[in-house]
Formats: sequence, C-alpha cells, structure tokens
Amino acid sequence: MQRKAYVPGVAALLAALLAGCTGGSEGGATTDHSQPGRPGVATEVARPGKYRTLPQPCRVVGHKTLDSLLPGIREIADERQREKAYAGEPTLTYDTDRKVGCRWKVESADATDHLFVDFERVVSYDGSVSDDNEAEQLFARRVEAADLPEPVASESASGSASASGSPSGTPSPGASSTGPSAPPSASASGSASASGSVSPASPSSSPSASDGPSTDLQPRLLDDLGDEAFLDDELNSSGSTAERRTVTVAFRTSNVMVTIEYAEQSATVGVVPDSEEMQDRARKLASQLADSLGG
Repeated sequence: MQRKAYVPGVAALLAALLAGCTGGSEGGATTDHSQPGRPGVATEVARPGKYRTLPQPCRVVGHKTLDSLLPGIREIADERQREKAYAGEPTLTYDTDRKVGCRWKVESADATDHLFVDFERVVSYDGSVSDDNEAEQLFARRVEAADLPEPVASESASGSASASGSPSGTPSPGASSTGPSAPPSASASGSASASGSVSPASPSSSPSASDGPSTDLQPRLLDDLGDEAFLDDELNSSGSTAERRTVTVAFRTSNVMVTIEYAEQSATVGVVPDSEEMQDRARKLASQLADSLGG
C-alpha cells in the first residue's frame, strides 16, 4: 500500500519540476529576443573618441606664427601692449573640455588683421554611435553649409583634353564660380604657370588678363589635413569701405573639430588683401594645430 502511494507522489514531483524548467527556458528566450537593444545582448557600445581634453587655445599659436599672421603686432611700441596682443583674448565658454577658442586683433598702418581659433570636442550621447562618427556627421554639415563651388579643371586636366583632340582654350565648367578674386599679381600670364594651374578665360579676353580666380585658390576640400578638411575664401566689399577678405580653414581629427578664421581689411580703399598669401598662412597654422593634436 505504501509503495503504491509513494510512486505517484514522486512522479507528480518530477512532472512539476520538468514543467518549471521548460517554462523558465521558454520565458528566458522570449525575454532575450524581445529586448534586442539590451547592452551585451544585441548592441555593442561604441568606443569613445580619441581626445578627452582640449588645448589652451591662446597658447597654441606661437609668437613667430602671430608675427606672420598679424604683421602689425611687431609695430606696437609699448611692450606691455605688445605682450597683451600676443596673449590674445579667450572666448567665453562654460565647459573647457568641450569647446574653447581665442581671438587676436591687430591694427597697422596698412591693414587690420583678425585671427580666431576654435576647438570643439564632440561627444556622442548615443551609446550605439561613436564620438568619431558623431563628429564626422557634424563636420559634414559644416562642409554643406560652406557651399563650396564645384572644382574646376587644373592644367593637367586641360593638357589631357588637348592631347585627346579637344580645344585647350575651351573654358572649363564652373569658370564663373563665385570663389575669391585673384590677387593683382595673379593676373599676369607668368603667375599662372608658376602656380601650376591655368585660370579659365573667355575667348575674347586678353592673353595677359584673367577673368577668374586661379584653381589653386578656389574654396575647396583639402586632402592633406587631419581626417578631413576644407578651405573657404570670401571677399566682402561695401561701396566706399575697404575690402575685407576672410579665409577659413576647418578640419577634423578624430572627435575634435578645429576652425581657423583669418581676416584682413586693407586700410586703403581699392587695395584687395592677397588671397594666396592669406591662404598660405592659414593653412600653415592649421598644419601646426593638427600636429599639436597628434592628428
């Protein structure tokens, strides 16, 4: 009698245990698949950016570089005022680990020069998007906002067209681009050959004149600076006021974006700040800043 009572009890216990294990397994599988975004289950957390801090912006530009960018700084007679000019003025910021900048302004007998340097460290608040990818997206928006003109053909391109039987004197598309005005020296025929590019010209123009800017001076993307970069060049004139040229060089290295704005306004009406010279100075500074970041 006892064995008959014991065996059904054991069988009932085993059946209950087996049912519990089966139900737990199915419930766990359902939970895993119903939350694919759980960390460690289906989504890998993106890696943080390379940079965790930013440099002190007013100290990253040396005196020798400032002498080149702001020629009037050496003309300041008062030593204390000259040192103040070298020191620059930091821009207002509430988080120096995320965004910092510095401004310089120097007046001389020939022109007034402005320099602005800005550093921004990008941090993604989306665990599935890395800091680098977030910075890449933001930089792409800056490039789009700059509205760079379509690149025009260089001398090598026109040479290959000539070799294939196409007229070498045919203006390339985009010859009427809204890029910067060529400096006075660039209008000479020898300047085009020295720069390695030929400015498009209309058939009726004089051989010694140029109707458009040199292709080397067009606002453009740069492929030798940081992970990606661009240069913009804008000339503003307002009637009787002396013309002001602003050259902007912006680049991204990992999750840090750097912007340089270099502007010059001539003290004499009709004198145009030299585009080639200003671009060269701004690009040299950008290379120095990229090297200082290790990019």
